[in-house]
Amino acid sequence: MRSVLRDDHEMFRDQVRRFVDREIVPHHAQWEEAGVVPRDIWLKAGREGLLCVTAPEAYGGSGGDYGHSAVLIEELARANATAVGFTTHSEIVSNYVVAYGSDEQKARWLPRMISGEMISVIAMTEPGMGSDLRSMRTTIRRDGVHYVVNGAKTFITNGINAGMAVVAGKMDLDSRDLTLICVEEGTPGFAKGKKLEKIGLRGQDTSELFFDEVRVPAENLLGEENQGFRYLSHQLAWERLIIAIRAAASIESLLEETITYTRERKAFGQTVFDYQNTRFSLAAAKAEATMLRAFVDQCLDEVMRGELGSEKAAMAKLVGSEMQNRLLDQFLQLHGGYGFMSEYKVSRAWVDARVARIYGGTSEIMKEIIARGL
Repeated sequence: MRSVLRDDHEMFRDQVRRFVDREIVPHHAQWEEAGVVPRDIWLKAGREGLLCVTAPEAYGGSGGDYGHSAVLIEELARANATAVGFTTHSEIVSNYVVAYGSDEQKARWLPRMISGEMISVIAMTEPGMGSDLRSMRTTIRRDGVHYVVNGAKTFITNGINAGMAVVAGKMDLDSRDLTLICVEEGTPGFAKGKKLEKIGLRGQDTSELFFDEVRVPAENLLGEENQGFRYLSHQLAWERLIIAIRAAASIESLLEETITYTRERKAFGQTVFDYQNTRFSLAAAKAEATMLRAFVDQCLDEVMRGELGSEKAAMAKLVGSEMQNRLLDQFLQLHGGYGFMSEYKVSRAWVDARVARIYGGTSEIMKEIIARGL
């Protein structure tokens, strides 16, 4: 029993699990081959009320809380449904629009985001920039009733399907301040690059975005000029906890699958589970997974109360992503040669998990954040 989640959260879990098992799992391998998911799955998720679950009811949202978000994240992780970029759209971009958007912007974008009609992205990372947001080179300048955007972004989740991008840039390259502006698909000068080939998350469409003298209406400015870094900082705690939530659920799911596999697989006349090495490895994994779950749920409780700080979020992201990578490697090893075969979920999850130590801020950056409070 998890005290952080209520009965309505668990009822929502049943709905999400049915959708994932019915609409995503049977097609996931095909989407991984294609490197992109069809837009139709977004519309189906929208009709089921699975997109932007924390968006206000006034705009067509469910008015849920981060507990509902966590349930959706966990169920996608349980199935290793990494192809669908619902989380970036629903838990990151949607939050920016709700928190910093004007009433007009919310009315214009949120209903289409909630229905799945418009897929959104956050465009921060640039070629050569990595985790150093202060070194951003994309420029945003005011020109009458427009802003003009120039620059390039890379590693953008949902980039191929993007209908709207929240773009971070600088109004003064010598400044450390950032500005956020929303650029819609079809705006002259806004172009999508080729689909990027990745070793993991192969079904998730990831691309470069290019902005060449893109004239954006002034009313598309998100929040205020030069406040973007503050906005990003406020949202990063939740964004990093998302990665920890996903890690905890992934570990739990793959642990159960590995236990089942080792109980059925025989080697040298007995099941793999009968060997003490196997049992001890799984027992240690169970203990670590249980501790991670307790910490992640504590962080989830704090974020639901608006109290989660950046340092604790960094701890959850660091410990969760590193543990996920280490334990999934052990689970793959216990599957033997079959663990290296793509049809086994553990092999795909192992590859997909590697990026968790990189995106959302690398493990090294997490250590720097934690070290500031030592």
